[in-house]
Amino acid sequence: MKPAMLTILFCVPLLLIVVGVYGQGQSSVPNNAQFPDPGGASSTYSATGAIDLTGPFFQSLGTNGRSCGSCHQPSDGMSVSAADIQQRFITSDGLDPIFRPVDGANCNHGLDFSTVEARSDAYSLSRTRGLIRIGITIPATADFVVTNANNQYGCTETDTVSMYRRPLPSTNLRFLSAVMWDGRESTSLTGTTKITYDSYLAGALVSDLKRQSLDATNGHAEGDGSRPTEAEKQQIVDFEIGLFTAQLTVRDGGRLDTQGAHGGPAPLVMQPFFISQNSSVQFILNSIGLVGPETPGGIVTPGDGRFSSSIFNIYNAWSSLPDADPRAAIARGQALFNSKPINIFGVAGINDDKSDGGLVSGGVPSLIGTCGTCHDTPNVGNHSFPTPLNIGVGDFASPGASVSKGGLDLSFLPKITVCKKDVNTGLPTNICTTTTDLGQAAIDGQYAHLGKLKGPILRGLSARAPYFHNGSALTLLDAVRFYEVRFGVSFTAQEEADLVAFLNAL
Repeated sequence: MKPAMLTILFCVPLLLIVVGVYGQGQSSVPNNAQFPDPGGASSTYSATGAIDLTGPFFQSLGTNGRSCGSCHQPSDGMSVSAADIQQRFITSDGLDPIFRPVDGANCNHGLDFSTVEARSDAYSLSRTRGLIRIGITIPATADFVVTNANNQYGCTETDTVSMYRRPLPSTNLRFLSAVMWDGRESTSLTGTTKITYDSYLAGALVSDLKRQSLDATNGHAEGDGSRPTEAEKQQIVDFEIGLFTAQLTVRDGGRLDTQGAHGGPAPLVMQPFFISQNSSVQFILNSIGLVGPETPGGIVTPGDGRFSSSIFNIYNAWSSLPDADPRAAIARGQALFNSKPINIFGVAGINDDKSDGGLVSGGVPSLIGTCGTCHDTPNVGNHSFPTPLNIGVGDFASPGASVSKGGLDLSFLPKITVCKKDVNTGLPTNICTTTTDLGQAAIDGQYAHLGKLKGPILRGLSARAPYFHNGSALTLLDAVRFYEVRFGVSFTAQEEADLVAFLNAL
């Protein structure tokens, strides 16, 4: 088949999947259709009754053949896995629309795209780690200077800095407290709206997602600004907000919605949610003697005023199964997620001074929490309050990001050195950090916000490896071991296996 024909076929990336499963010409994917993944099969449920493949979400609205669906596929939990990208490279010789120099390549200039071998090198980060290059221009008012961008792929500019991130899932969006990893589509700095208890009720999430659909088209699809139209933006957002994704089956354990369990995507449709629900913000305030919400305009928005570390209860019914039953391991892993003590220290946003979106005034030097302290939305697992944190996934000084200490390998990512400015001269000081991603600081220009990113929704994890914003954890076990190294958590081999079994069943 000629490359041109392959490009046409991939303009709607799901077409080949749908053809293989349901027959050519299919215009939708039925609810609860199962898509195999390394842990079993995931599924997406649409509140409209089926996943419509004909709307603007799956149409090419820009100039390079991409659609939203290029990086957000039902087969990959409405994100895209590195394994899928690699397969698409092989099938299309690197001509699928996901492979575009603008951001699919390691750098958008100075690379060779003329042969299959050259394209394989140019798109190595997307093929192996599922990463998209995000170039962000640092605000002129920033209180820091990027002194060096040591990028092995080119793109060494220090004014517009290249960072590499995984596409977030375009599903389960009803539970979002911020749009994009760095929250750039939910801040007045970009003309969007911060999501709070009140603004969420007033439609902030919808307006932010509409703006994101335009920015994504102009950027990723190299659009000219004319599309999506207002009507198309609304169609895209209505489609996205109506989607719910979760793992539906696991290998050896069967379906996750049997014998009293509530796995799979359908229960998420009725899952209650509001901004600051079960928020650990109140819990942390109480821990340092600050009781009750702060004054209007403070960091605590109206909510239920309490926090329980028992975030997940979907597999409670399996807790009494025999130990040898694979489903019992999932229940044990859920219990570990809910209750295993973690000494939280060195986390910007918790243990430092309060700044925009931070948790507490003065910070808490250390805090005994659980997985649910930072993943507190019930049965969903992101943070219900817009709280960006830096847990050290992308910082070279973090013990969890040190291979020699058993942590993550960051050698495939650039080393970006950032130094705080002298307030009088504007020149860089010797207060510096070397990181792979500036996080929220690239948006608001605050050195204190370096590396701060939101925690993602955890449902549907098995379908979208690798993990963390930079793809540094190839497997869920790698992710678990990062926390062991970073925070000194002691898991037995059995506990590691149980926790992975649970995460795999989300």
